[in-house]
Amino acid sequence: MKCTVVRVPIGSPSDVSALRALVEDGTLAPEDVVAVLGKTEGNGCVNDFTRGYAVRVMSDFFAGRIGDGASRISFVMSGGTEGVLSPHLTVMSRSLTPGGMPKPGEKSLAIGVKHTRDFRPEEIGRLAQVREVADAVRAAVQEAGIESAADVHFVQIKCPLLTTDAIREAKARGASVVTDDTYKSMGYSRGASALGAAAALGEVDAEALEETDICHAWEKYSEVASTSAGSELACCEVIVFGNSPKSKGPYFIDHGVMKDAIDGDALRRLLETHRDAELVQVLAKAEADPTGFVRDRRHTMLNDSDINHTRHARAVVGGVLAYVSGDPMIYVSGGAEHQGPAGGGPVAAVFKRKS
Repeated sequence: MKCTVVRVPIGSPSDVSALRALVEDGTLAPEDVVAVLGKTEGNGCVNDFTRGYAVRVMSDFFAGRIGDGASRISFVMSGGTEGVLSPHLTVMSRSLTPGGMPKPGEKSLAIGVKHTRDFRPEEIGRLAQVREVADAVRAAVQEAGIESAADVHFVQIKCPLLTTDAIREAKARGASVVTDDTYKSMGYSRGASALGAAAALGEVDAEALEETDICHAWEKYSEVASTSAGSELACCEVIVFGNSPKSKGPYFIDHGVMKDAIDGDALRRLLETHRDAELVQVLAKAEADPTGFVRDRRHTMLNDSDINHTRHARAVVGGVLAYVSGDPMIYVSGGAEHQGPAGGGPVAAVFKRKS
């Protein structure tokens, strides 16, 4: 197996010009694409329809080239490119390649993609979601040929949220939902998904998890999960990034954990460790510290009634990591419930060996 990662700039959620050019010049083979991870320029909140718009455009683009084969591609769009973040797509391909086995002792990038079943509104943000995501993560790890949880370096999960219609439908059946606040439902869904990844990878005791832990027990988290909620789907889409001795090629991935929103050293250490390789993409989570302080200095992100705190956090973390990497076309998603320590978050980097 050989996996590749290519970044593609976009001028709008409907722009496929650069993507088309890469397909036409042979850089991308549509039949090998397994997932497209995008940053769109909406608000990243409940009513960010740029996500669904971009998914539709991507689906149509690939369907026009590989027909029904496009239905197996996971299209994950994360809204919000505040600050210097540049809207773009990260296109992931996986293929079987001739030419012998991988080099002995060398592990290369491996990617696994799975979907859960659709969730009922009353399951979102609860243990049912945790368990289903855990099963999907385990299956994706197996599909990728990743042999150890230590070789998993990023787990991207796109998850559903509660809309007013969904809440109303559930209550009409006599079912209760985790919250009546559609925006808060994003956090519960992200948190449940992250704990699902943590359970699958042995980062938390799956059997000891309780429903009240979700968005409360912040000491329970995953160091590699990145979850993003949207109204454009009802299931969870899981993309596992890791390294495997069964994979070949120049690409590989590593990760660190930001202790807070300005911890650029977490990425700097990765760049130093792999200074002989080319940086291909940065993948990270952003969160406002729930204490209201960063390094003993008060911040106002949680108190701003005009701009949501997840948008502040994306701008901050995006600026910090763009400075360290030297490139603003990176993937930074807001809302890191149970994704890294409270106020911090995972950061991963995809590299390409130069020789």
